[in-house]
Amino acid sequence: MNERINTIIARLANQPGPLLLVLHAIQEELGYIPEEAVPQVAEGLNLSRAEVHGVMTFYHYFRHSPPGRHVLRICRAESCQAVNGAALEAQAQKSLAIKYHETSADGAVTLEPVYCLGACACSPALMLDGELHGRVTPQRLEQLLAACKKRA
Repeated sequence: MNERINTIIARLANQPGPLLLVLHAIQEELGYIPEEAVPQVAEGLNLSRAEVHGVMTFYHYFRHSPPGRHVLRICRAESCQAVNGAALEAQAQKSLAIKYHETSADGAVTLEPVYCLGACACSPALMLDGELHGRVTPQRLEQLLAACKKRA
């Protein structure tokens, strides 16, 4: 894993403001950013560990542990909230028995909030494994989760 992280750092270190680029690339490569990567990134970019850790914890997008086999992102923007998006959030949390930024006990689904999917005309919206779903009801959510369990 250290070598993969070093390769990413070497590839992006000369870009302007490379920290976010490096963190995104690490998460894309590994699925998350391991805590052990903080000193490596700090050294490679000539930053303090506190700077790297601060950016990692400020942005909710970055995961600090491996995700489940499926990633469910529910939109929490105003448009989705206006059409009962809160019910969708509650259903997901109840059905999976987890809160945001957690993974179900069986390792199947990680639940993440997102603050706009750009599908406001189709609110409430969610993204499951990179696929956008609009006008999602709690019942449709259950169907999507059941399909995840079959694929797991």
